[in-house]
Order: sequence, then structure tokens, then C-alpha cells
Amino acid sequence: MKYIVDRILFAVTCCFTLGFLQGCKKYLDVTPENVGTIDYAFRNRNEAENYLFTCYGTLQNMSDVVTDPGFTTSGEIVYPDDLSERPISDAGFQLIRGTVQNISNPVLNYWDGNNGAGSIFQAIRRCNIMLENIDKPIDLSPEEKARWIAETKFLKAYYHYFLTRMYGPIPIYRVNQSITAPIEEIRVKRQPVDTVFNYVVQLLDEAIPDLPQQIGNLQQELGRITRVTALAVKAEVLAMQASPLFNGNADYAQFKNRDGQALFPASADPAKWKRAADACKAALDEATTLNMRLYTFIQPANLPTLNDSLRKVLTIQNAVTEKWDLNAEVIWALNPNFGYQSFCIPRLTSKAVENSTSAAGSFTVPMFTTDLFYTSNGVPINEDKNWDYPHRFDLQTGDDANKYYIKSGYVTVKNNFGRESRYYANIGFDGGIWFGNGVTDPNNALYIEAKGPASKAGPKDRVRINVLAAWPKKLVNYLTVFNEGVQQTSYRLPRIRLADLYLLYAECLNEVSGPNAESYRYIDMVRERAGLKGVVSSWSQYSKLPSKPASKEGLREIIHQERRIELCFEGKSGWDLRRWKKMLTVLSNPIQGWSIFQSSNSGFYTLQTLFIPGVTVKDYFWPLSDGAMSNNPNLVQTLYW
Repeated sequence: MKYIVDRILFAVTCCFTLGFLQGCKKYLDVTPENVGTIDYAFRNRNEAENYLFTCYGTLQNMSDVVTDPGFTTSGEIVYPDDLSERPISDAGFQLIRGTVQNISNPVLNYWDGNNGAGSIFQAIRRCNIMLENIDKPIDLSPEEKARWIAETKFLKAYYHYFLTRMYGPIPIYRVNQSITAPIEEIRVKRQPVDTVFNYVVQLLDEAIPDLPQQIGNLQQELGRITRVTALAVKAEVLAMQASPLFNGNADYAQFKNRDGQALFPASADPAKWKRAADACKAALDEATTLNMRLYTFIQPANLPTLNDSLRKVLTIQNAVTEKWDLNAEVIWALNPNFGYQSFCIPRLTSKAVENSTSAAGSFTVPMFTTDLFYTSNGVPINEDKNWDYPHRFDLQTGDDANKYYIKSGYVTVKNNFGRESRYYANIGFDGGIWFGNGVTDPNNALYIEAKGPASKAGPKDRVRINVLAAWPKKLVNYLTVFNEGVQQTSYRLPRIRLADLYLLYAECLNEVSGPNAESYRYIDMVRERAGLKGVVSSWSQYSKLPSKPASKEGLREIIHQERRIELCFEGKSGWDLRRWKKMLTVLSNPIQGWSIFQSSNSGFYTLQTLFIPGVTVKDYFWPLSDGAMSNNPNLVQTLYW
């Protein structure tokens, strides 16, 4: 009986994975569904390798950012809910409105595997099948066997971790359950969050020694897990466990199993931050061994000479959009390319306006996201004693001093002047320079015109519309062109890059012992690339709160903002805001932007509120579906649902 069940499962696995993985690298090929038996899958090395890649399949699906809660629920990017056409599955974006999530059919239901999400428990079962059958292929070398076991343990660890971020306490599947097991054994229950985290770390520790230090054959194996990837994920896992969401969270102190077992620790354990800091350091040491470094844009010979302003912008953009094998900063990415550049770019030319399919440009950036970015002095806009925060929405005309950021002679608002380079690399705004889209003359670059329907980037219909007139510029490669035709320069959105790890290490160090030279150093390396002075120097010279970096609480706030700036639009903030327990605070801000149907300067630059988010404490974790609850009476519903 168990053989039949496994046979059916493998066939389903292949059917599920095959469609997504067509056209990817060889290592993502899978066994055809008409030969889906466990015995066949492990009859020799080649077939077993195919099954290993089915274990990767669910992970590769996670590259689609519209199904990633870290991307869609941060408030960094907003997607309209009233378009006349629905070109993407946008329910994840609508979660912050507080009206779409429910227990009858949860949005992004990774527990059951529906409503925009794959079944992660099915992925864990595949991993267990791989581990149970790895001894069968007689032509598999000991070295490959050790590596494949390590890769599978990494995947199994990551799948458990992903579920824990979403659902908190989850069942652990150390091995697959037999179809003949007693019913109470099959009806699993949630495990305490620390038990789950410790199991995830155990699997990673078992995997790390047998993972390759580097990928030898980039054409065949790019995307497979390496040692530095696993070390960096371990650091992220331990930082998540140490953070307030999981470490002494009073809001979930009463979350218990039916037998009274507590699912969250009763009090915070500061030692968890030390474990996370040590894990970060181990990952950084491995990255140093590999000569990994922060990305710097190297000007190609076919570009005219660029000034420092544009080089900084391209460095920041290309740290994300550069090809993976040319970017020494990327620790981990998934193989499918980022598929939404057309949603991130405004119409920049008359030809783009004429081509109704060129670019929707409908991923919009609310004001509270743009407000994150510092002034050119490297401090928050409401702290800089030399920046005119009260009058930031007054009109101002672009001039020669700012011509590489703002179109000279174009009327915009003061809010766009005197900002740090990451602002100009991340945000596309009315009057902002857009270097690229086929024009790489720095003195004749394109710029965004967004005032009213008659402007190039203004609303054209209820599909090609950016409802707040701000675009996530960083997610578009500067060589990508949307005019009468489309010429995309593809890239893979990093899942972890070195700047992420630097700031995570600084955060852990600060939580362990407060501000020190080492925590400042790792923050300052990221700031230096953006052209900013160090934290202590910037605050002492320019901030109304000069002593802020000297306290643990002050530096914590700075590090949180640095992460939200540096990693903006990369799918990190949605998880960070949760683990810091800041989601409700950040998403209490109204979603605001400009009056896009107004053509006059004064009319356009009138702040409008699109909606006010409706998240509450229950939205920190996903609900279980009614179906999951009825199928297993040992499960308890997520607290507050």
C-alpha cells in the first residue's frame, strides 16, 4: 500500500514541477510523469539526480515575488485593487488592506498549497523520500551522495523555516509517516517555535560540512546550494528566532496546543542574539574566504564617461540587477528571472505611450516608503537640521547642480532634492532622471513626466496606471528598454546578498552588547558605498539627535532603517517588520501619493490618500484553513483567527 501511495505522490510531484521548470538549466529537469515510481526514480544516479531536482522545485517557485509575503505585505510597493484587467495574481498585495484574508480560503496558503501558493508540506515529503532512498543508486559516488544528502537537508530545513515565518508553531516532519500508522500518529500537532527553530538549525549544521564551497560548473549547477548559502541562511534563521516576534512575545503567550503545551517561550532569552551573531560571523568569514565583496559598478567601454552621481546610482541598482555570475555580492538567488520589470518602469518615451503593451508601470511606491531614505547628509529627513522638512512639499525647479538626479528646468517638489544616492537609485518620481532605457548619454538622459493623463507616464487607462506616481526604479536593469518594442536585460532577484548579512551582523552585535566599533564598521561599509559618512559622524554633524547612535535603542532604530533602505523592494522588509514587531506601526501610516489626474504643478502635487491599511495583531501569522482544521482535530487555529 505504501508503495502505491509513494508511486502516486511521485507522479504528482513530477506533474507539479515539470511545467514550471521547463526552459531552466539542466539541473532543474525532472523525470516525466509517465514513469513516476520510487523504484524507477532511484534506479541509478541520473534518475536520482532528477528526483533531487524535484525537491528543489517548490523552492524555485518561490522566486515569483507576487507569492512572497516578504515582498507583497511590506507596504514598500502597492498594487491597485480596482484595475479593469488583472494581469497578475495580486491577492498578496491586497493583504495589507485587511479585507481579503480569511480562514475559509486563506490567501497565499502555503500550508495546504492553494490560493497562490505551493504546498510546502508536500515539498518536505519529497525531501524525506529522497533521504529514505538515497542508498539505492549503486552508481552514485560517496562524494555525490554526501552532497545530495546535504542539499536535501538544507531544503528540508528551509521549507520548515519558511512555514514557521508564516505560521509560527508548525508540525515537524522528521520522516514520512507510513500509511499504516495509527490515526493519532498521522494527526500531528504544532510544535513550540523554539523546537522548530532548533530542528531547522540542526539540519543546517548537518548539511553545511558536505556542501560545496563553490559551484564548479556555472552552466550546469548555478542555483544549487553552497556552504556560504547555508551559513547565511542559518544566520537569518537564528536572527529570526532571537527577534521579538518569536523571543518572549507577550501577544502570543497564550498560544497553546489542546493539551496545554505552550507554543511560544514565556520570556525573552538574550542569549539567542549571541547565537545569531556567531552565525553571522561564520557566514561572513566564509564569504571572505570566497573573496565576496560589496558590488561596485564598473563602467563598460561602450558607455560615455559617467560622473560620480550616476556611478553611485548604477552601483546601487546593479547590486540587485547585475547578472548573478558577475556579482560578487550575491550569496544566494533562485534561478528564475525577476518577471516584473514592466510593472516597475514608467513610460518614458512617446513610442512607449503608443505601444499599449510596452509597460504597465503599475507597481507604485507610497510616500512612507520614499520617506525612509536619508538626506544627502545620511540622516533621516525629519532629523536633519539642515534640511527643510516642514516645506518639503513646496515646488522647486530642477537646476544644473542636480541635473543628474532631476531634470533641469522641470518643476517638482523640494522633497526630491538633497536626498541620498539610494533614493535616486530606488525611486522613480516625477521629474526624476532615468538613466537607461536605451539612452545612456548622461547629459541627455530620459526623465519621468507624470503630471496628468496627457503626460507620458500619467494614467492612460485602468490597467496602465501608477496610482501614486512613484516607481520602484531599483528593480529595473538600466539596459532594459520599453519603447515600441521590449528588450529586457534579465536578472535574478537576490535572496541574500552581502549587504544584508553586514547589517544583520551589526544588528545582532548591537542586541548582544550595545553599540561598539564592530557594529558601526559593518553599517558604515554599506553606507560608504552609498556615498555617506559613517553613522557616528553623520549623526554628530547633521542630526537633531546627535547621540542617537550611542545607545542600544538608538542604534537599533538606525539599523532597522538602514535595512529598510538598503534592502528596499527585495522581499526582506515584509519579514523584518514582522520579526521586529513593527508591522502594525509602519502599516498604520496611510498609503499616500500624488494626485495623478491633475496636470498643473500645484494640482498634481496635492497629497492624496489611496487607503489606510487594515492590519491587526492577528496578521503577524497566517490562519489555518477550515479544511486543515477539520482534517486534523489535533491542530489549533492560529491565535486571534
